[in-house]
Amino acid sequence: MNVELLAPAGSMEALKTALYFGADAVYCGGPLMQLRAEGAAFTFEQLKEAAAYAHALGKKLYVTVNCFAKNSEIDRLGDYARQLYEIGADAAIVSDLGAIAEIREKCPELPIHVSTQANCLNYKTACVYHGMGASRIVLGREMPLAAIEEMKGKLPPDLELEVFIHGAMCMAYSGRCLLSSYLTNRSGNRGECAQPCRWNYYVFEERRDTMAIPVVQEGEATAIFSSADLKCISFLDRLEQAGVKSFKIEGRMKSPYYVATVVNAYRHYMDGDAPLEVCDAELDCASHRPYSTGFYFGEMLRDPNNDGQYRRTCTFIAVVLERLGDDRYLVEQRNSFAVGDTLEILSPRSTGLSFPVEELVGEDGVPREIAHLVQEKVTIRCPHPLQPGDILRRRI
Repeated sequence: MNVELLAPAGSMEALKTALYFGADAVYCGGPLMQLRAEGAAFTFEQLKEAAAYAHALGKKLYVTVNCFAKNSEIDRLGDYARQLYEIGADAAIVSDLGAIAEIREKCPELPIHVSTQANCLNYKTACVYHGMGASRIVLGREMPLAAIEEMKGKLPPDLELEVFIHGAMCMAYSGRCLLSSYLTNRSGNRGECAQPCRWNYYVFEERRDTMAIPVVQEGEATAIFSSADLKCISFLDRLEQAGVKSFKIEGRMKSPYYVATVVNAYRHYMDGDAPLEVCDAELDCASHRPYSTGFYFGEMLRDPNNDGQYRRTCTFIAVVLERLGDDRYLVEQRNSFAVGDTLEILSPRSTGLSFPVEELVGEDGVPREIAHLVQEKVTIRCPHPLQPGDILRRRI
């Protein structure tokens, strides 16, 4: 497929992991208006390093500037955009109209991608954004596939379309939720969401206000506001035919293992290296809520089997650091494992390989039965060739 695969990066480790496993571009947040918790924000120095790293691989870096903007932030945007351009950012992802206008006025060299938070749902709006200087539109997640297909031929030839294909979806329209602000004074529109849609809830009868009744779904779960996760791997071809130029994966707050698993599955499928059923099963290996196709085929009806709970088929065990010679490798442990375990290999070069752990040697050179210390480095033997950056996991 001749479509960009765009991955999230909430840390430098996640960024490097995404690129290693086949992302064509990554998006991350910087010091201003990045719409995620501060822990996912890159400093200017980190952004500069990230841009250089991506460009050395022939790939791109986009920076999110998509919070609802305050007056004071508009005044800072000109200098901020100029800094992003000078450190090598390939585009800014922006939602606020004033922010778009300010960036175009003060730093016209920096390409602008209109964020999904702007909920662009038709070709006329897309053309207006293009007239303001946008080079790409990240379409609203509520937009059905048929409506995207209708846009084809009605847009300027140099205006690109980007859509989300995988990951968590907010319960509210285009992510515009006030529940967290109301309950916790932490605004989801400012990157501080406490995720109250995933809490457990009770109801009270008007005349029995001391009797709390749990709102129970399947499997005793009570996360009634929790949306299903998005998964589009089975109809990527239709999205490409509709004119989409970038497939976006959600998850700047997700772990490097999650990023590796999801990017790897989509990359193998998009390149024709593995069949759909194999890549689809790979997506179950990372933690996720029940999957759906979102609004691409109409209204997203509540699946009675969607309990809103997370599930996964594999556990992240270790990252390969170095080949020591022959079949010996130095790995960094992320969850405990032991001699006798069977581990699977997550690699951009292959799928479906596994091996038994027959030997474990600590950094002190002493053989042992188990690796259980936090991020300890141990040596193992593997009959399959591994590369630094490959990941080992264990089937649950």
